[in-house]
Amino acid sequence: MALCLLCALCAAAQGDTTLATRAAQAARKHVSVYGFVRNYFNYDSRNNYTSTGGEYNMIPYDQNLQQAEGRDVVDVNAVSKAQFQALTTRVGLNISGPAILGAASSGKIEADFGGFGTNNSVLRIRQAWMKLNWKNENFSHELLAGQTWHPLSGDNMPEVLGMAAGAPFRCHSRTPQLRYIFSAGHLGFTAAALYQLQYMYNGPSYSDGKWTSTNSITFANNAIVPEGFLGLNFKCGRVYAQIGSSVQPVRPRNFAYDAAGMAFAVDEMFASFTPTLYAQYSGESFSVKFRTMLAQNTSHVNQLNGYGVVDVLDDGSWVYAPIKAAISYVDFAVGMKYRANLFLGYMKNLGAGKDLYNFGTETAARYLVFMKGGDSFTGLNDVVRIAPSVSYNIAAFNFGLECEWTSCTYGDQAANGSILPNDKLHRVSNHRVCALVKYNF
Repeated sequence: MALCLLCALCAAAQGDTTLATRAAQAARKHVSVYGFVRNYFNYDSRNNYTSTGGEYNMIPYDQNLQQAEGRDVVDVNAVSKAQFQALTTRVGLNISGPAILGAASSGKIEADFGGFGTNNSVLRIRQAWMKLNWKNENFSHELLAGQTWHPLSGDNMPEVLGMAAGAPFRCHSRTPQLRYIFSAGHLGFTAAALYQLQYMYNGPSYSDGKWTSTNSITFANNAIVPEGFLGLNFKCGRVYAQIGSSVQPVRPRNFAYDAAGMAFAVDEMFASFTPTLYAQYSGESFSVKFRTMLAQNTSHVNQLNGYGVVDVLDDGSWVYAPIKAAISYVDFAVGMKYRANLFLGYMKNLGAGKDLYNFGTETAARYLVFMKGGDSFTGLNDVVRIAPSVSYNIAAFNFGLECEWTSCTYGDQAANGSILPNDKLHRVSNHRVCALVKYNF
């Protein structure tokens, strides 16, 4: 170790960079630490589909009616619970550096404790990126490489207090990407190529002679071609708007299996499109944010849809079609020290647009649909959310209280993946009360 250290010192002494030059370079670099300690208290009136220790709340599960011998029928999902956690406490570094190729350089590293191991929370990377920005009086353009928010998510999320930040109505994903943004005057465009890591597609998994739904990075990585996004941007003062679309290539299977359980190669790949419109006004004491989209196979951004098998070819390969959903939200916020917010969201399952392939019962399901949450939401018809909140913000502290009502209708799945409009449609609702205290630094 001493010999290695001596060699390193000798090499440094013989370099062309002088102490004065290195001091000047260091002066052009700046690292600032930021973050917060955040505590959540959550109460739910019913069992919900959640993640991150229950703090990331999506929608209530459907009824699960059970009847023990000699007893009344009960819905085992109609149970309430409460919890108090601080695992979304966050720390980050903002980094600015010297000019590179005539561009201002910067970077970010951000982490929290929201990743889960076998039985405890663990540190996870939220964001880790580097960026070059070229800017003059007439235009600017920037190039970003690393993990940050998906372009469908955007940096300007609704001002709800809950950790899910509006999901499943708002896209929620941070993912590795290469992104380019050009701006000239009020107009610009965004282009991005994205891969997956923490947030993944759902797809087929083979076990014990049956196909089921699972989520895995494999379905995106096997496609080789990254997800693409292209958007046209408009900005004028406090108004920002974007119209764009993403295209999601998926390769669900490389292999299929015959009746004897022997594998054979298949070549399956398809793509879906998700057009979207986003607009916001951000004032000092008032803001409004709106997004609407025709979501197709957006399970990788925490939305409750996916894709299904619509045909089986002679060579054993499957043909797929995305499950579509109309999703919109609007978010209003007013005030500064005392701030009130109202979030409204709606989602409607539109099905695949064509009939799903009928497998009978040999593959564990009549229809094979691969959705976020697996088979739990194949009967989901629509979702409504109303979430008012109030917060008190003073110095480095934030205190807030939110009441979130999320209501779903469930029913029988139709042949095209939508829900049959019959008398089996029924509604289940969850009331979530969220109290937050946060210390920012």
